[in-house]
Amino acid sequence: MNRFTRRNFIKAALAASGGVLVSTPLQAMTRPDLPSDVTFPHGVASGDPLGDAVILWTRAAPAGGDDPAEPLKVTWELARDREFTDVLRRGSAETHAGRDYTIKIDVQGLEPATDYYYRFVGAGEQSPVGRAKTLPTAGVEQVKLAVFSCSNYPAGYFNAYQLAAQRGDWDAVLHLGDYIYEYPADGYATERSAEIGRALPKDNSGELYTLADYRKRYALYRTDAGLQALHAAAPFIAVWDDHEIANDTWKTGAENHSPEEGDFFERRAAAVQAYYEWLPIRPPQGDRNPQIYRSFRFGDLLDLHMLDTRVIGRDRQIDYAEYTNEDGSFDGRAFAAALAEPGRTLLGQKQRNWLAQTLEQSTGHWQLLGQQVLMGRMHLPAEIMRNFFSGDKSNDTTAELVELKTASLRGEPLSDSQRARLEQVLPYNLDAWDGYAVEREALYRHAAELGKNLVVVAGDTHNAWCNRLTDDRGEVVGMEFATPSVSSPGMENYLKLDEKSAGEMARGMSVLIDDLRYCNLHQRGYMEMTFNRESVQTEWKFIDNIHSTEFAEVGSHRVVHSPA
Repeated sequence: MNRFTRRNFIKAALAASGGVLVSTPLQAMTRPDLPSDVTFPHGVASGDPLGDAVILWTRAAPAGGDDPAEPLKVTWELARDREFTDVLRRGSAETHAGRDYTIKIDVQGLEPATDYYYRFVGAGEQSPVGRAKTLPTAGVEQVKLAVFSCSNYPAGYFNAYQLAAQRGDWDAVLHLGDYIYEYPADGYATERSAEIGRALPKDNSGELYTLADYRKRYALYRTDAGLQALHAAAPFIAVWDDHEIANDTWKTGAENHSPEEGDFFERRAAAVQAYYEWLPIRPPQGDRNPQIYRSFRFGDLLDLHMLDTRVIGRDRQIDYAEYTNEDGSFDGRAFAAALAEPGRTLLGQKQRNWLAQTLEQSTGHWQLLGQQVLMGRMHLPAEIMRNFFSGDKSNDTTAELVELKTASLRGEPLSDSQRARLEQVLPYNLDAWDGYAVEREALYRHAAELGKNLVVVAGDTHNAWCNRLTDDRGEVVGMEFATPSVSSPGMENYLKLDEKSAGEMARGMSVLIDDLRYCNLHQRGYMEMTFNRESVQTEWKFIDNIHSTEFAEVGSHRVVHSPA
């Protein structure tokens, strides 16, 4: 007869809950098992906060370096103060090589809107101390969020994380994806990696395909001091983009995946498992299920809905090359028909239905969509788009078109040919919502019918943006704020722009794109957002350097949006 011991119970609970150990008030101050000899080289983290719960995370690496046969044990503690003079919870947690020695504890039965401090203890070493915070449930006057995306290790140091960690008073950090990149050592944004001390190690220098590959890449990224500092400073609410799997992922494949690289779904499953292991997230459907969309409520002030616009529902992206004839002409009619396909989806039907129902039931003063790609209509004159794709900078007519548009805005008459040059526009990024315009319009219509104060945040592009969100009738339905990258190069790199040229291009795009209110095309950083009853204030913070850990804040830009 099998004895249902405490150890067997823990193993069964871990297997049933996707590797998350649940701690309730009934388990408070239990006598922990003797901890193993471990180290904590990847710091600590908290995430997915609720009004009464939060996930605590660490990785307990074997002190000897070899994989032990038996599970490793650590003690964890939760206190009201950083010095741990008032410890509220104490318990034991086990981990093993099957979870890459990561540990997640879902601490429940907590007080809302409360700061807590936590740590993990091994036989001879203690982890750094982390700050967690539960969500408010009532009487909420203000919510402060930091927003990030696109941190590429070989491209540079994660100084934007460090800058935000110094602030230290966030209600939550939103990470909108590209937490890691899957490329090899000679791939994207690696040109200066050896020079600056950010080269990929030999045992993880190839492209990522297997579970071991992805795990090692997360372990490398989590050695960055800025990332460790921010994880310890505030709870994360995270969602993936494409590079956690492969570039330009869609529901059945990716641009950066070919048949000779193996089965795409096996690769995706490995990537999803490693993501859930290494992020302080509460997987909605278990730690191997790619469904990640979920909601968080900050009292009656803000409802946050984290979406997946990449993995589970996205139809394959449209490519301009597919509509370019052999003679170089563009088949605009076929292109327009493809864009107008009514069944074309970014979210997938299941997630779209969930979002529609969730918005109907949400009561927050603000409805915030946390997602990956730009939602605003980013249409540029077709002749600029042709120059972009041809790479012919000698025929750049951007300045001329800006002059024409400025004259038009002043009320000056234009000729028919001049108006045609401005009115013939194309979306510049078909990987974003512009490539899924019918579904976007349906989302706008639903939000408007519900009378919601809609705000959208996005990442992915590596640049800072602010867009009005307008429907096909020109009615404003919300605002979008997009964060620059932590370290990945932006449009200045693709277009080979120096700082002056990037500034001129940004000003020009703000004139040419009707709904664009602001953009920055050349600086790295992050976004601060403060919600209150009257407005949402967004401030972009920019840093001067990613090629060493010495950096300074070199500028900011602020936009205040109030609902109509």
